[in-house]
Amino acid sequence: MRTPTGDLSDGPAADLGRDQPVFGPELGEFEHSERRAAKAEEDGEMKTGTTTVGIKADDGVVMATDMRASLGGMVSSKDVQKVEEIHPRGALTIAGSVSAAQNLISTLRAETSLYEARRGKDMSMEALSTLTGNLLRSGAFFVVQPILGGVDDEGAHIYSIDALGGTTEEEYTVTGSGSQYALGVLEQEYDDEVTIDEAKTIAAKAIQSAVERDLASGNGINVAVVTDDGVDITRYKEFDDLL
Repeated sequence: MRTPTGDLSDGPAADLGRDQPVFGPELGEFEHSERRAAKAEEDGEMKTGTTTVGIKADDGVVMATDMRASLGGMVSSKDVQKVEEIHPRGALTIAGSVSAAQNLISTLRAETSLYEARRGKDMSMEALSTLTGNLLRSGAFFVVQPILGGVDDEGAHIYSIDALGGTTEEEYTVTGSGSQYALGVLEQEYDDEVTIDEAKTIAAKAIQSAVERDLASGNGINVAVVTDDGVDITRYKEFDDLL
């Protein structure tokens, strides 16, 4: 084999191994994603602020959110739906950037529809949680912290998914700026045998607690109930309708 005579220490070959992640870039990874996220902060991008809650019940899941969106220190909308159906038996709450969250929801709906068309069956919740985490990990959806909930052949599932794609299955979880207030209520009220109706009441109490203390949460509550029969989303302007 011929021995190279030139100095490759400063050439393209050296650059290939310089400051490169061993397992990167990941599929779908976007360059300069951190820079784009910082620019969105400077431009005053609309965000949901928010409090979102997910609770696993005996025969399904209950997910609830407030209805306020903010733009800096201003309330930009009082009627935002922050929980959406993305699967015949699955829903996703959103906290963070509104534009990124809307794009994420559209992408997940398309992927679940394609999966069903190709395989003739619905995607499992575990597969859907993995897909959601992979999409967030790509850097294309700054900054969103969703809760995924749904029902499949193995039962009911609630997944907490952080903004970088980390995924954890939970009995109950919260996201958003009002998380600490809502979580205290869940810790006190939740038990392993909670029913759908009881879970709706607990979720409403948790969101109400956050709304009373968190300036970025308010203006009503969206409640999604996911069972084997599908996804039902109801909007309430008054908490008394649920308590």
